[in-house]
Amino acid sequence: MHSNSRPFDARRPGDRSRVPGGRRRAAGFTLMEILIAVAIVGILTAIAVGSYRKQSLRANRTDGRTLLMQIQLAEQKFYLQNNTFTTDITDAPPTGLGMATTSPRGFYKLTVAGGTAGIATSFVVTATATGTQTQDDPNCLTYTVDDAGTRTPDDTATGCWH
Repeated sequence: MHSNSRPFDARRPGDRSRVPGGRRRAAGFTLMEILIAVAIVGILTAIAVGSYRKQSLRANRTDGRTLLMQIQLAEQKFYLQNNTFTTDITDAPPTGLGMATTSPRGFYKLTVAGGTAGIATSFVVTATATGTQTQDDPNCLTYTVDDAGTRTPDDTATGCWH
C-alpha cells in the first residue's frame, strides 16, 4: 500500500456523512428541529386566523349598511307617494315598503321608527348586528340613518362606515 493512500472508511476533513467507526450518520431532522418548526407554524396560524376574522367582520358590515340605505331610499319614495313616512318595512306598498327586516346574509336586523318630529315627517332606520356579527367592534354594532341622511356612528371617530 502506498503511504499517501487512505483506508476506505477514513474520515476526510469536512466529511460529516460518517461518524467515528465508519457508520453513516442518519439523515433527517431532529425532534427539536421539528418542534421548533411546528411552534413557528402555530404562531403564524394564530396571527393569520385572528386577522382573517377581523377582516371578515369588517366586510360583513356592508350587509347591514346596504339594506339600511335601500330602506332609506324606499322611505323617501314612500313619502313622495303618500306624504308621510312608514314604520312598516315588510308589507307591500301602498301600506309598507315591501322589504325584508333582515339583511341579505343575515348579519343585521332592521327597524324603522318615527324621528324627532314623528313618523309623519321624519324617520330613523336602525340596523343592529345579530349572530356572529355581534363579535365586531362595539362601536359598529348598530347603524342608523334618518330622513335627513344623518348617519351614526360618526365615521370620523369610528371608521365603521368604511
